[in-house]
Amino acid sequence: MPLTRPDDDVKQAQLDRMKRFATGLLVAATVIFAVTRILEHGHPWLGFIRATAEAAMIGALADWFAVTALFRHPMGLPIPHTAIVARRKDRIGRTLGNFVQNNFLSRPVLQGKLEGMHLAERGARWLARPENARLIARQVATGLARTAEAIPEGEATRLIAQTLSQRVNETRAAPLLGNVLLLVASDGRHQELLDDALRLVAQAVEDNRDLIRIKVLEESPWWVPGAIDDRIYQKILSATENLIHEVRSSPEHPLRAKFDVALGQFIEKLRTSPEMIEKAESMKRELLGDEVLDDLAEAAWRSVRDGLVRYAARETDEGPGALERGIASFAEALLANRQLLAEIDEFASRAALAIVEQHRHQAGELISHTVSAWDPDATSHRIELAIGRDLQFIRINGTIVGGLAGLVIYTISRFL
Repeated sequence: MPLTRPDDDVKQAQLDRMKRFATGLLVAATVIFAVTRILEHGHPWLGFIRATAEAAMIGALADWFAVTALFRHPMGLPIPHTAIVARRKDRIGRTLGNFVQNNFLSRPVLQGKLEGMHLAERGARWLARPENARLIARQVATGLARTAEAIPEGEATRLIAQTLSQRVNETRAAPLLGNVLLLVASDGRHQELLDDALRLVAQAVEDNRDLIRIKVLEESPWWVPGAIDDRIYQKILSATENLIHEVRSSPEHPLRAKFDVALGQFIEKLRTSPEMIEKAESMKRELLGDEVLDDLAEAAWRSVRDGLVRYAARETDEGPGALERGIASFAEALLANRQLLAEIDEFASRAALAIVEQHRHQAGELISHTVSAWDPDATSHRIELAIGRDLQFIRINGTIVGGLAGLVIYTISRFL
């Protein structure tokens, strides 16, 4: 049975008012016809009014019958082809379902509508607004935080540790390091690393002058005079500092070329040498054992969980968070890329059309089955509430047009 709507009382009042008005015209036409029919013999000109009222009365009665027959039996008489809505409810439901399916859910209609909506641009503009980005960020963070809090810590850390262990075991350390170094050396950035190393060596020499002098004295024979030890110390410092300065200031220094060769040989060993690969794997197993991975997994899970909880608990008057800024930045970047917007629109249109074409018959079946399940009288009442007020204009127009037609016919007959 159709559900009762909040505005049914208003619609019922409007329908009753229109019915009273249309019925009032019928009653008025009937009264005028009766009066003029009695007085017509003494006043022939009343024939024009009588003919108008008579035709208006006939038109009003005919249209009353037609409108009433849609929803019920006129005057309760089981006249054939009346109470059409109640009797043909199931057929109306099927017809309505097919009409919606074929005319509202057809590909040309939907495609034209979707192309004009610019869904990607609308969505991006909506996301770009700070209040909307804040809303989405808060909802996402809240959902993730609740999910994280609901997951037992032991299961989460065990899953993370298993994933880490699998990835660590599958990844060969030496070739990976070799590829990284090869990438660094491909555009000469390894020379920058050499410069940084030389800078550290120079600083270490400067900071440990006294220690170097002590070491020279300790390693020098006892019979060597102190003055000679000082000269040796100065020579060592000077030679070291000069060498570092020459290498750092000269891009073509031979030591740099030797460094290139040594680095290349080291990279090649990392990538191809079985001995080097096995040593790297052994070091990896020592450094990243099960206990270390378990600790890393526990720390990572706690960090993620606590971060989500803190983010979700942020006050609204605080500045935009990282997730909020990321959403807004994504929306702004999307708005600036017209081609990407067009591609998203095209993808959304294709997806929507594919879904509708696959399931649009279900919409027709839903309408048909829903109407079929309604009570016949309730269905008739529901449709009458929806369109009955407008149908009362048929009665009103029938009364007026019928009266005018009768007047014209009577006038023509008087002059023939």
